Amino acid sequence: MPETYTIILAPNASIMTGPGTNTLVLGSEPTGALVIDPADDNPAHLDAIVREGEARGGIKRLLITHGHPDHIGGAAILRERLNVPIHAFNRKGVPIADEEVPDGATFSVGGDTLRAVHTPGHRFDHHCYFLEQARVLFAGDLIAGTGTVVISPPDGDLLDYLNSLKRLQQMEIKEMVPSHGPKIEDPQGKLSEYIAHRMLREQQVIAVLQTLPAGTAIPAMVERIYFDVDPKLHPVAARSVEAHLLKLEREGRVRREGEGWALL
Repeated sequence: MPETYTIILAPNASIMTGPGTNTLVLGSEPTGALVIDPADDNPAHLDAIVREGEARGGIKRLLITHGHPDHIGGAAILRERLNVPIHAFNRKGVPIADEEVPDGATFSVGGDTLRAVHTPGHRFDHHCYFLEQARVLFAGDLIAGTGTVVISPPDGDLLDYLNSLKRLQQMEIKEMVPSHGPKIEDPQGKLSEYIAHRMLREQQVIAVLQTLPAGTAIPAMVERIYFDVDPKLHPVAARSVEAHLLKLEREGRVRREGEGWALL
């Protein structure tokens, strides 16, 4: 009997993907296997996915957590090679998808059930997938094994993201497997840590707006908030600050002023 799931690390390590993307292969007879996030078109990576799938009764479908390139890089090639469908939340997020997967949709996986959990925030089309009996959550980019994830507007939305984290807090999750980094053995602790981190960052954004003139632009805020971060990473940090400002704007707590922002 194979392990519940197998991680096959994609060879796409970068500043944004860490050690690479975790491609997941799970399932067994009689249902066969499915793949979550066939991440890279590297032939050796695709061959490893196919071999693992064959050991589990053959790959029957490909599931995508969301449409960022580091999650779908090998999907089209595997579909052609294996003649299997690509499933994703919607075709707006993953135009190559054959089947759209609504929140709560289920797939039979060996003797277990895999349930789609729509968790927008990192991206509008983001799904996690929950293996119900094993209580394993394949978390995509909602959570990272180390560090945090980027929320980049307009596809990313911080208020939606926090609501997705809170939704997961209501689930009995034993283990999380993120798309980047090691698995997480204390899911509820990690979720609480992530929410606290975002709330702390929000307070930093508000504090900067209280001390700088009304209409201060995001780059000036980033210099104050991320003073201890390599300036090469400031463009990424600027996306996070923008995400916080857009959340605060939705909540009626800040306003746009000229090219910058101000507290209400």
